[in-house]
Amino acid sequence: MYNYCTLFDSFYLTRGLAMYESLKKHSLEFHLFIFAFDDESGLILNSLDLTNVTIIGLKEFENKELLELKKHRKIAEYCWTCTPFVIDYCIKKYNLKSCTYLDADLYFFANPNVLIDEMLNSSVLITEHRYTPIYDQSATSGIYCVQFMTFKNDLNGLKALHWWKNACLDWCYDRLEEGKFGDQKYLDDWNERFEGVHVLKNIGGGVAPWNIQQYIFLKEKNKVIGIQKSDFYKFDLIFYHFHGLKFLENDNVELGNYILKKTDLKFIYKPYLETISAINQDLKLKNLFESQNKLSNIKFNCKILLKNIKRMLKKSYNIYKQDYILGL
Repeated sequence: MYNYCTLFDSFYLTRGLAMYESLKKHSLEFHLFIFAFDDESGLILNSLDLTNVTIIGLKEFENKELLELKKHRKIAEYCWTCTPFVIDYCIKKYNLKSCTYLDADLYFFANPNVLIDEMLNSSVLITEHRYTPIYDQSATSGIYCVQFMTFKNDLNGLKALHWWKNACLDWCYDRLEEGKFGDQKYLDDWNERFEGVHVLKNIGGGVAPWNIQQYIFLKEKNKVIGIQKSDFYKFDLIFYHFHGLKFLENDNVELGNYILKKTDLKFIYKPYLETISAINQDLKLKNLFESQNKLSNIKFNCKILLKNIKRMLKKSYNIYKQDYILGL
């Protein structure tokens, strides 16, 4: 059994459900612990009767320390702060041998078991950003991405997890300060700080807008296959991180400020939007109208217009009608 945990609120509800549906499609032996970070998401999730899922509400999860911090941290900062806490909560309460944290905006194209199995006897699994050089933010955002992390319930795993919990309690903000950024830059020195840390080698895990330029993607026998441009190495796409994706007014979708190829839209973004569209239809049939994709509050003005012109010149203007992508 492979145990996973994630957290999201109603703003990320359809994305979180898309992640779950993709996990269910590709992994037969799994259990997902979902931490509902607001009342609306909790009510909807509990009404859906999801298989292989345990829903955990904030009232069940939050302790005095977290409730005090919540008063002083932004929503995103609080979610980051809670990441090591939700992992530790699952391991302790359900006596798990291991638990893998998933960002809510991941989507699986193949079974992620192969990524966790790669750990062998290691106790902690972390994934690199693998930035394309023009997007390298290692100095500000960290070498590693919190997106997909596994901790085993053993001495080395819990030592790293508890250290991370205490660090996030002490400081976890959306700014760069004294070598820290959110919950993420704490991971930079884990290979030296802790024993039993394994850095994921399978490049099919952790493909994202900031590194997709290094690969060419195509479809083979109902599988999405990647080819690394530098050496033509061929690999299965395991999961993609849909960072920066925003739903806008008039059925527009923003894919982030990165160079994306048309084949990326066809083989990666299209199935994701198809899944989210199907989820929206299902929620609508169940009269859960408030759960439709939450629109990002972006007000267009001269400054935004100038920014978009610059993005067009850099070939990173990625605002599309959803129907365009779905029609590819």
